[in-house]
Amino acid sequence: MSFVVPELAVPVEAFATALGIGLLIGMERERRPDAAAGLRTFSLVAMLGCLFAMLGETGGGPWLLAVGLVVLAAAMVASNFSTQQEEKYRGFTSEAAIIVTYGLGAAVWYGYATVAVMLAIATTVLLYFKAELKQFSERMTAKDINSMLQFAVLSLVILPILPADDFGPYGAINPRQVWWMVVLISGLALAGYLALRIIGARHGAAVLGIFGGLASSTATTMMFSRHAAEHGHLVRMSAIVILIANVMVMIRLGIIAGLVAPGLIGPIAVVFVCGIVPGVAMAAWGWKILNAAGDLPMPEVRNPTELKTALSFGVLYAVVLLAAAWLQDVAGNSGLYIVALVSGLTDADASVLSTLRMFNLERVQFADAVTAVTLALIANLIFKIGLVVSIGGRALARQALPGLFAIGLGMGAGLLLV
Repeated sequence: MSFVVPELAVPVEAFATALGIGLLIGMERERRPDAAAGLRTFSLVAMLGCLFAMLGETGGGPWLLAVGLVVLAAAMVASNFSTQQEEKYRGFTSEAAIIVTYGLGAAVWYGYATVAVMLAIATTVLLYFKAELKQFSERMTAKDINSMLQFAVLSLVILPILPADDFGPYGAINPRQVWWMVVLISGLALAGYLALRIIGARHGAAVLGIFGGLASSTATTMMFSRHAAEHGHLVRMSAIVILIANVMVMIRLGIIAGLVAPGLIGPIAVVFVCGIVPGVAMAAWGWKILNAAGDLPMPEVRNPTELKTALSFGVLYAVVLLAAAWLQDVAGNSGLYIVALVSGLTDADASVLSTLRMFNLERVQFADAVTAVTLALIANLIFKIGLVVSIGGRALARQALPGLFAIGLGMGAGLLLV
């Protein structure tokens, strides 16, 4: 039996949600001794925003909500003026949070309760992690900020203006789709790049292997092969870092495959898991060695969002697309496999993405696409093995090759299971 009058159900629910938002943000502010307001103030402000929105909608006019904001701002100014002689400057964070809370309370009344709650949680997170965000900002360099701005240009400026039509021989080139792949690869690489810059080498080789593989497994393999050649006592540790980085390649490309071609994720996941499991097992076997590692080098990863880098990948991807479409037309599936092997040697991303694109266009069959993806990764793994042997020398090869071979054999076995 309900005791709420039907016509009052919506207002009660709206005010309850606004109250919850105010309590959430206010609870975080309450624990800060330097905050200008606490639990009660934020709760009242959220309900005030909801109240003025209701009154404005029911006859007061839209200007009433603005009047409430002006009154709230005047109250904050008066409060700050009365205490400015007693306290040192403490910033404007709490005042800004109060204004946001007022707006969220109004948004609840206008039917945007879900968005308001999400924004309330985001606001609380920003307030709570003040120290961590400050440290993050202090660690950022001008180059890091430039990387993020360049990624914004790639994704928010260039991508929307590109045509979405198919061009060129076989209709293989879709400018927007090609650039979307550039944005996707650059975004994942940027995440790894920034993680390496922020975390650095102080948290161990496992972290360097994970984020180095996310940013560039080739650069990580090359860097630690050189490190092993220069520091003989860290050969085994370098081998484990290289192994982790190459496991991350499969995880990264698995995520991309799930986003680009969901219809292939099942069999590709089987192949990748068969490669990941032995790689992780070999890494776990050497975990104690990682914990004993000394100072580690940072992989020399280029800025993945630099326009030159992005354009180079876009051109390479388009060329691989054309080559794959042409060779498949001329030589059938064997042509597709040749392109996967050749292009996968130096850039598995372009090869895998081109295969996924052709599968989406229904030019490649299910099994052939999985085979081509696997061949591209195996070819790329062979290239990394060459780096280990040629740069790291015999000592590193003895430590790293068993794990790398295990990954390759695992993927091959996974392909047989599909």
